[in-house]
Amino acid sequence: MKWRGRRGSSNVRTSSGGGKMIGGGIGGIIIAGILWLVFGVNPMTALQTGQVITGGGTSTSTEPATSDDRDTQFVKVVLADTEEVWHQVFNEGGQTYQEPSLILFNGQVSSACGSATAATGPFYCPSDQTVYLDTSFFAEMRQNLGISGDQQGSGDDENQGRAGDFAQAYVISHEVGHHVQTLLGITQQVNEASRQVTRTQANKLSVLQELQADCFAGVWAQRNQQRVQFLEPGDIDEAINAASQIGDDRLARASGRAVTPDSFTHGTSQQRVQWFTRGLESGNVQSCDTFSGAL
Repeated sequence: MKWRGRRGSSNVRTSSGGGKMIGGGIGGIIIAGILWLVFGVNPMTALQTGQVITGGGTSTSTEPATSDDRDTQFVKVVLADTEEVWHQVFNEGGQTYQEPSLILFNGQVSSACGSATAATGPFYCPSDQTVYLDTSFFAEMRQNLGISGDQQGSGDDENQGRAGDFAQAYVISHEVGHHVQTLLGITQQVNEASRQVTRTQANKLSVLQELQADCFAGVWAQRNQQRVQFLEPGDIDEAINAASQIGDDRLARASGRAVTPDSFTHGTSQQRVQWFTRGLESGNVQSCDTFSGAL
């Protein structure tokens, strides 16, 4: 994936407080190796599944990210790319895009949705319209997702042995997809509907919400390719590989649990790949209506 030399977002910040963890409970019981794999966590869903440990709701003190390390610069460029694309999409619809913040944290963090640890994986909090990403996330991707490096590589030694850049960009763009859902009022509709139905029905709504964020990630990739031609051979395969490895069915098998569709909150591997691909091929948010009258 080509990313160097482009603008970095000024909305990337680093946490300076860490925040107090509220309780241990479920968060300490669930296997961390499974938790972090479920990136794309919507805290409103995670409150039910234990993937985010909720608490006092105080925000972590933050400051602008000034680090020159490769991963921080990469995150800044990817977030800036999402800003450019979604400004364009919203303008086409006669709306104004409000940019989210992205906070890089180390170990644990407090958000307006509660406290979380690195085991939670990247997540978006609609209450403060912020994406949270642990600084160890990319190393975890390399170790646990088995993404050994760029399929094509960018030609410099610094990238050797690193997780595929576009797989990482897919994860960030998925979280930004949740922000887009919040701006469009979809998140609020899902939350309201979920409070009025059974747990099984609420889980189904969560799946539809997550698949739509995957589709939005695909829309971003297609439009960003048109804008800056950033994709290299093998990049799409990296993202599809990542999406296929985080389906609820695959994660259940990996943890030795029974595959129980009624408990799914993110969708199967096939569904995640399908909806990401749909957005990628269309470049149109209208193709991402996963709900089809469900709300």
